[in-house]
Amino acid sequence: MKVVIAPDSFKGTATAAEAAEALAAGWRSVRPQDRLVLRPMADGGEGTLAAVAGPAPLHRVPGCTGPDGRPVTGLFALLPDGTAVVELATASGLPLMDRPAPLTATTRGTGQTVAAALDAGATRLLIGLGGSASTDGGTGLLTALGLRLLDHRGLELPDGGGPLASVAAVDRGALRPPPADGVHLLTDVTNPLLGPTGAAAVYGPQKGATPADIAALDHGLTRLAALLGGEPQRPGAGAAGGTAYGLHTLWSAGITPGAAAVADLLGLDEAVADADLVITGEGRYDATSHQGKAVGEVLRRAARTRTAVVAGASDLPVLTLTALAGSSRAALDAPLHWLAVAGAKLAAGEAARGGG
Repeated sequence: MKVVIAPDSFKGTATAAEAAEALAAGWRSVRPQDRLVLRPMADGGEGTLAAVAGPAPLHRVPGCTGPDGRPVTGLFALLPDGTAVVELATASGLPLMDRPAPLTATTRGTGQTVAAALDAGATRLLIGLGGSASTDGGTGLLTALGLRLLDHRGLELPDGGGPLASVAAVDRGALRPPPADGVHLLTDVTNPLLGPTGAAAVYGPQKGATPADIAALDHGLTRLAALLGGEPQRPGAGAAGGTAYGLHTLWSAGITPGAAAVADLLGLDEAVADADLVITGEGRYDATSHQGKAVGEVLRRAARTRTAVVAGASDLPVLTLTALAGSSRAALDAPLHWLAVAGAKLAAGEAARGGG
């Protein structure tokens, strides 16, 4: 048999690559003769860099500005075709914060990482936008690349979405040009920049924003959009606190469904075309898994193939680590073990039905 194993990460417990390896190890323990093809997936958020970069070495960028101003190390991969892969959460992600700072959190560190990738010769950029800590419209990122935001006195604004309410002018004169082969933003959200379904209203609360903060952030983004123009209403413009809007407007970046783009980059269609079984999974499998997420994308592309889903937990009739381990706590304590058990269980089921 040919079995394709293409899970997303089990967030907080196992990366997509770790999950794929564990499922494969369990399968091989029962059916070592089968051909396994591993395609760890992502949707533009956590794990995108690892999934897309594959064996390409990661370049470290020390001394970047983290979302709360403390130094962090940026990472990018430079692929053989000149494409640099950057994951926004690496330098500007919410987990990097000691405490929420919704009005001052910045994407500057991602801009510094992008600058390093361009300095290294990147001719194309893929930027995964999930997991951001900020709602700054991407202005931190862009100021790291030469953009200047000025108040009515001609002074540069401090970082963050809060100060955007005071922006009076935008100086693009020193902004670096985008790479020759373009910029592609990977996201799993379709929110516009502004309003009740926009970046501040929908994602601000998970970044610590109060109702008053949300109003201030939306006002600042509205002011920014009034100066920059572009398409603030565009689906996906609100991704990563409006970073998609800023990069689309000033760098003509394409906004792309992340799971579909990652699947294309990994050659998932070719992998599943002659597969006998496709296994995917994630930490929590529910109806939202089919709304732009990696697992839904895998299942869509494998619609003509037998599939199996392994989840950490789910209310749907799929194999879960919680059920195998006896409790969610036990599953969380040893996720790779239970992923291997899941792989073995699926292989045993295949053997029982006479597969291969």
